[in-house]
Amino acid sequence: MSSSPVTLTDSRQAARTRRQPVAPGAVFAALFLLFLLLAALFPGLFTHYDPLAISPRDAFQDPGVQHWFGTDQSGRDLFSRVVYGARLSLLLGVGAVMISAVLAIALGLAGGLSGDTGQRITGWLLDILFSFPTLILALLFSAHLGSGIGPLIIATGISNAPGYAKMVYGQVLTVRHASYIDAARALGHSPARIILRQLLPNALRPLLVTLTMGVGQAIVWSSALSFLGLGAPPPAAEWGTLLSMGRDFVEQAWWLTFFPGLFIVLTTLSTSVLGRYLQRKREGRLI
Repeated sequence: MSSSPVTLTDSRQAARTRRQPVAPGAVFAALFLLFLLLAALFPGLFTHYDPLAISPRDAFQDPGVQHWFGTDQSGRDLFSRVVYGARLSLLLGVGAVMISAVLAIALGLAGGLSGDTGQRITGWLLDILFSFPTLILALLFSAHLGSGIGPLIIATGISNAPGYAKMVYGQVLTVRHASYIDAARALGHSPARIILRQLLPNALRPLLVTLTMGVGQAIVWSSALSFLGLGAPPPAAEWGTLLSMGRDFVEQAWWLTFFPGLFIVLTTLSTSVLGRYLQRKREGRLI
């Protein structure tokens, strides 16, 4: 009889959590990311300017009605370049996160499911890689792979992988000793079935939320590498490249770096806010 009030209280708490309105920040973040997705897929919906069309007589026009974000040193409409840049920037962020996820899952599973020696080696290796700043690792891999979109995605993905791998490794070590894993073994389930149906879904659930937040961070790192000349070559419409091209004209045309940088910041904030919202929702906390 004593367990009934607790059960009723838990059910009411869960009902209140489901009825809790969505946080305004999460709504704005989702709307902004939806705008970026539409801009990446259908940029013509938002601008009629060609992002690569040169018009020297229109160079360095201030932001206004005709050119919302102004024009650059070659007279190109900056708003159209930022909108078209969403495609490359999102490709860099999502592509890098996918590479990081694959490497993290492989390393985390291999280390977490191995014996004591394998676990010590994996933990030691991940600690060493995680101790390096992400940007330093990205620079090292970029220097080896060269410049361009493909090498930039690979370099950013590899450099971000140690942090995710450390998370997967810890989750696998925790889940493999859970009671439901022991129950599955006692029922005679094969190791492959236990890994695919029990261990993986439970070990990777926190990773999926973290990867959502990681997209914005990957865009930041890839933009930093593009700013250093290791990304898409000019005059490509990519946010990091736009920052690199506008840095020589900061004093006379502040908008050339302000608006691309603003979109990088807003994208990072949006993915972080949305990821934290999903994390709290997964944990059943009130939003």
